[in-house]
Amino acid sequence: MNKILLCALFGLGFLAAARAEKADSAKPTVIEADQGSADDVRQIRTLTGNVQLTRGTLVMKAGRAQVTEDPQGYQFVTFWAAPGALASFRQKRDGGDLWVEGEAERIEYDNKTEVVKLFSRAKLTRLEGGQVSDEVQGAFISYDSRKEFFAVENNAAGASKPGAGRVKMVIQPSEQRNPAAGKK
Repeated sequence: MNKILLCALFGLGFLAAARAEKADSAKPTVIEADQGSADDVRQIRTLTGNVQLTRGTLVMKAGRAQVTEDPQGYQFVTFWAAPGALASFRQKRDGGDLWVEGEAERIEYDNKTEVVKLFSRAKLTRLEGGQVSDEVQGAFISYDSRKEFFAVENNAAGASKPGAGRVKMVIQPSEQRNPAAGKK
């Protein structure tokens, strides 16, 4: 079995995405992949083949990942989907049974700003109690977990262009999120 297990040795103190459950920041980061390499001089770690990153409730999956670290110790990670698939992430949010999920051909996460960017065939879903509360789709989605703000654009460059396509948002009625709210 060619699995490489990379633990917190790389100092991956990142990924508090999606207004993450506070307990996640105290959990070790575990990355599993079929192959891995580390360039300590350039501060680049490359993982390939069935990459799965887990930290507390956060799970990110992709065909390939690259982690870089800046001089201040902040990490930036890019996940690329395997051919014909999508890269994905899922994480519990504070405040009950709240989750955020996302998928795209490429996912970037910057732990300094706690912003997740999803590129090409991007989709972000927020769940409450196992039910979809909001869903957005577009060529590009930027999600700021600190502010709980997202922007969706109609092209993967991150800026909407006339005629480049459309974006889609689905917002569930509050009665579906809380069935007791609709009863009188």
